[in-house]
Amino acid sequence: MITLGLFIVGFILLIKGADYLVIGASSLAFRLGIAPLVIGLTIVAFGTSAPELVVNLLASFSGNTDIAIGNILGSNIINILVILGVTAIIYPLTVQKSTVWKEIPFALLAVVVLAFLASDALIDGASSSLLTRIDGLVLISFFVIFLYYIVTIAKQAPADTVDKPAKMTLGRSGLLIFSGLVGLVVGGKWIVDGAIVFAQNMGVSEALIGLTIVAIGTSLPELATSVVAAFKKNSDIAIGNIVGSNIFNIFWILGISAFITPLPFSEAMSTDILVTLGVSVLLFLALFIGKRHTIEKWQGVGFLGLYILYIIFLLGRG
Repeated sequence: MITLGLFIVGFILLIKGADYLVIGASSLAFRLGIAPLVIGLTIVAFGTSAPELVVNLLASFSGNTDIAIGNILGSNIINILVILGVTAIIYPLTVQKSTVWKEIPFALLAVVVLAFLASDALIDGASSSLLTRIDGLVLISFFVIFLYYIVTIAKQAPADTVDKPAKMTLGRSGLLIFSGLVGLVVGGKWIVDGAIVFAQNMGVSEALIGLTIVAIGTSLPELATSVVAAFKKNSDIAIGNIVGSNIFNIFWILGISAFITPLPFSEAMSTDILVTLGVSVLLFLALFIGKRHTIEKWQGVGFLGLYILYIIFLLGRG
C-alpha cells in the first residue's frame, strides 16, 4: 500500500513539478530580457516533456531500460489514440495544411528512424537489437533539425500570438524552479521504483508497466492541455501539442536516454514500435477520410476503441 501511495503521489509531484518549473523559469527568463518567443520554444516546450524525460533518465540510470522504452512508445500511442480520441469527441479537430504535410510526417519519420535504429537483429543479423549511444546522437541530431524548423515557423507568427510570462519576484521564481526540480526528481524516482515493484509482484514485464501505467501518467499534461484546448475550440493547440510531444519523445527523450545507457530492444518491443508506426500512419490517413483535414467525433471513438484492443493485446502478451 505504501508503494502504491508513493506511486500515485509521484505522478502528482511529477506533473506539478513540471508546471512549477515552467512558470518559474519562464518568469525568470522574461525578467532577464529573453523574448517570449524564445521562452516558448525552449523552457515551455521542454518543460511539458519533463515528466517523460525525468522518468526515462531515472530508469536509464538504474538500468530499467524496458520502463524507459515502454514509457516513450506507450506515451506516443496514448497521445494519438486516447488524447486525440478524447479531444476529437469533445470538438472535431481541424488540422492546418502545414501540420498535415510537415509536422505529422515529421512525427512519422521519427518512428521510422527509431524502427531502423532498433532493428539490428533484423537488418544486420545481430544476436540482439540495441539502441546505442551513437543511435542516441542520431536521434538528437534529428531533434536539432526539428528545433530549427519550429524556430523558423515561430518567427513567421504574429507577435500578438505569443503569450508573455507572468511577472513575479526573483525570489518567487527561484522558489518555483527549485520546487519544480525537486518534484520532478522525487516524483520520477517514486514512479520508477513503484513500477519495478508492481512488475515483480504482478508477475508481468516492466515493459508492460511502462507501456501502460507509466505512459498514461506521464501523458497527463498533454491530456489536460489538449482537452482544455478542445473546449476552447482551439484545434491548433490541441493537435500541435500531441504531434510536437511525439516528436520530442522519440528524438529528444529517447535520444538522451540511449546516450546515457544503451537500450536493448526485445522482440516484443519491436511489435510495439510497429504499433506506434501504425497509429502514426493512421493519424495521417484519418485526415483524408470523411471531412478533409479534420478528425471527426466518430474517428475519435474509433481511436479509443483501437486503444482498448491494444490494451487487451498487451495483457494477453503479459
